[in-house]
Amino acid sequence: MNQSQPKNPAETYEHYFVPAMFLPWATILLRHAAPQSRERVLDVACGTGIVARQAAPSVGTDGQVAALDMNPAMLAVARALPAPSGATINWQEGNAMALPFPDGAFDVVLCQHGLQFVPDRIGAVREMRRVLASGGRALIIVLQALTRHPVFEALMESVAGHLSLPVSAVMTPFALSDADELRTVFTAAGFKKVDILPESTTVRFPEPEHFVPLAVISSAAAVPAFAKLQAPARAALLEAVRVEVEPVVRRYRDAEAVTFPMFAYIVVATA
Repeated sequence: MNQSQPKNPAETYEHYFVPAMFLPWATILLRHAAPQSRERVLDVACGTGIVARQAAPSVGTDGQVAALDMNPAMLAVARALPAPSGATINWQEGNAMALPFPDGAFDVVLCQHGLQFVPDRIGAVREMRRVLASGGRALIIVLQALTRHPVFEALMESVAGHLSLPVSAVMTPFALSDADELRTVFTAAGFKKVDILPESTTVRFPEPEHFVPLAVISSAAAVPAFAKLQAPARAALLEAVRVEVEPVVRRYRDAEAVTFPMFAYIVVATA
């Protein structure tokens, strides 16, 4: 990218994807959550912590913010970033399906684009319900259908084709896009009131020449067939995908950025 190019996937996530995509979504999620002074907030699957850092000033120094992720590299980047004002953030390594917190420890539980990656989604949401105080609220944001996102649809279809896999094997970021399924997950986990709210934002990825390889690597990182590729084969796949999706990406690219709309659901669930 430039002289300060990140050296690992967690740094790439923070440097490239957080400003372009996850900060806009975090801003929307926090607007719905509206954390108040002195509230106790948990950010599940926090990544490099953009949601937690945005929540900390809202709850103030008398509030509490905990941020949990199972990826130590993400947490290392989170801890190294400048601390926000307000509550001191407790960064903690752990599993969303077995939250290391006591019952009723939080007033607000947040999760940005993480639930779809959890193997036992009902179990994870049940854990969110367990750590919420009575009347507390959980707010989760997940992407709407892949078909609403032509750029990512082209990328994932191309990657799947080159790996001889079905698209379902590489589209985990979009795997929880059915509103009825979302409602069922939260009601099965014991939430009393569940609202599913559609939202959208425009994302803007700078350095457009890097968009396709970084998007492919970030989306396919959890796909075993991709992870097993040696460096030459991976480079060849990335180049083949770049050429194949160029006609679609071109529609959204100018000299400075790749820019397009994205669509999500926010679940607002009351304990």
